[in-house]
Amino acid sequence: MLPPPAAFYFPLEINTDLVKDGASVRTFGRLTSYVPEESKAVLSGQQSSAQCHVSVQTTLVEPFQPILGAQYFVLGEIEKTDGLSGVILHARALTCVDGVDLSLMQQAIVEQRRFFKERET
Repeated sequence: MLPPPAAFYFPLEINTDLVKDGASVRTFGRLTSYVPEESKAVLSGQQSSAQCHVSVQTTLVEPFQPILGAQYFVLGEIEKTDGLSGVILHARALTCVDGVDLSLMQQAIVEQRRFFKERET
């Protein structure tokens, strides 16, 4: 049996209890920092007036050419930790998508969720 497909989550939702440990997720954000020695990147996202950060472990997608300030899509698994970082996203795919209209992207995610919810009932 195949695992369920990764669901899209907004960066703000990654650090909440909506996402379970070990879950496959897709998210997006602006690359704000990258430390190649630690294979760690930080994506930031803004939803309404809230700013949030997602820690991304990049071991499985290296080498890649980071572009600080560019938009990225990430597909990976969540690991919840007890440390300061709280949640780490282990990236399986990391793609630069600079130039994507984020308002349309957010609207599409909301519409997709609505479709899946209607399909379940």
